[in-house]
Amino acid sequence: MTRYIRRAAALSLFLLAALFVNAVRVQVLQADGLNGSPANRRPAIARYDEPRGDIVVDGRAVTGSKDTGEQLRYERIYLDGPLYAPVTGYSSQTYGTTLLEHAEDGVLSGTDPALAPLPFWNEFTRSERPGGRVLTTIRRSAQEAAYRGLAGRRGAVAAIEPATGRILALVSSPSYDPGLLSGNSPAVTEAWRRLNGSASHPMLNRAIRQTYPPGSTFKIVTAAAALEARVVTDPDAPTDTADPFVIPGTRTTLPNPVPGCHRASLVYAIKWSCNTVMANLGVKVGLEGMLATAGRFGFNDDSLRIPSGVAVSNVDRRMSVDQLALSSIGQFDTTATPLQMAMVAAAVANGGELAHPYLVDRTTTWDGDTVRETPRRSYRRAMFPATAHELRRMMVEAAERGTGTRALIAGVTVGGKTGTAQHGVGNTGTPYAWFIAWAQERDAPRPAVAVAVVVEDPEAAGGEISGGGDAAPIARAVMVEALKPVPSR
Repeated sequence: MTRYIRRAAALSLFLLAALFVNAVRVQVLQADGLNGSPANRRPAIARYDEPRGDIVVDGRAVTGSKDTGEQLRYERIYLDGPLYAPVTGYSSQTYGTTLLEHAEDGVLSGTDPALAPLPFWNEFTRSERPGGRVLTTIRRSAQEAAYRGLAGRRGAVAAIEPATGRILALVSSPSYDPGLLSGNSPAVTEAWRRLNGSASHPMLNRAIRQTYPPGSTFKIVTAAAALEARVVTDPDAPTDTADPFVIPGTRTTLPNPVPGCHRASLVYAIKWSCNTVMANLGVKVGLEGMLATAGRFGFNDDSLRIPSGVAVSNVDRRMSVDQLALSSIGQFDTTATPLQMAMVAAAVANGGELAHPYLVDRTTTWDGDTVRETPRRSYRRAMFPATAHELRRMMVEAAERGTGTRALIAGVTVGGKTGTAQHGVGNTGTPYAWFIAWAQERDAPRPAVAVAVVVEDPEAAGGEISGGGDAAPIARAVMVEALKPVPSR
């Protein structure tokens, strides 16, 4: 009898061990696979069982959560959704997350381990933490000024605080309401179909995800390259550029928007946007020098995050001499995001040192304890301080007595550069209107804001008139708001 009891006990122990091994296999080895299975709804139910944390602008939440009483209980809502869509992105039960909703999903959903009171707390307790908050760098008044200025026209605005890299405004137009995509009803599917099928592409974030030929605004980069390479040693001295100017390697002459560009100085060429002078200087700098300078401003960088990913601004690494001439005036295959061109203006304003742009000031727990704070970081040394000093002088000249007068602000030093970029087959499309600028109070130690504006469908077509007439007033309105004291929070 004792022998049979021992055998039964051994069998029981074996079965218990087998159960333990199977439990380990299921709960540890297969946990990720089972958790991610489309048939497993528990993660989705748990994800939407608590309100999502908020994204905050100037101390006020621009997002919220709505209790639907459904199995996926809480849906995302957006306050002033179209205004902040290029910042927040969307959080959808059907289509996932984008932009800040995606980049900061761990904090907002409460799953980030940093929100837990102790290390590995969530893993051991399996408890749900309340979603944290994401405090942005956006200035509400600057964002609103940019949005009003575009007034539904296709285009974008990006504004940066040059000394820190804080992004003060990020607007894309036309926009959309992210709240239309929050739930999982047939209405959400229809909204998705309608928005994606729209000819105006309202879900495209033109400020950071769309690149455009920068046109004459790129001449600031070319001027920096010419000064850094010592191709130009005296910006006020005449250059050897003839007008008419034949593009090297071709029989094509390059037109100028204004007279007086024959042998014009670099200062004059920036002030009145002489194509011939800037193309000639770009060729003299050479491809290697132009690539090096553009790279220091951020072109060809595929790693830029703010924390959302930013489309790569491009300067071709292989070009013939005629292509280099066109690239030097922001044409050929040279393209840039509005954020990139705001970075160009910011580098000039900040004495040549370019701060890394960022959109999240800090993240906190639901009750306000700081989880992470974004430090000020240097991105690149775009140019020597002396070069930046000369470019500041040229941009002030262009704003005060050249093509950018509509950006001027009383009692404020403003530097600017207009631009018009051709597009379409045979350059037959209406030009994109560009303006980049920076502004500094006369008694302030440093500029307060750098901004880039692009308007895809300007009201005034042709030459520099579009950049000065359509984009410059929008830049001015944004800079006026950015120069005001920071509101108390």
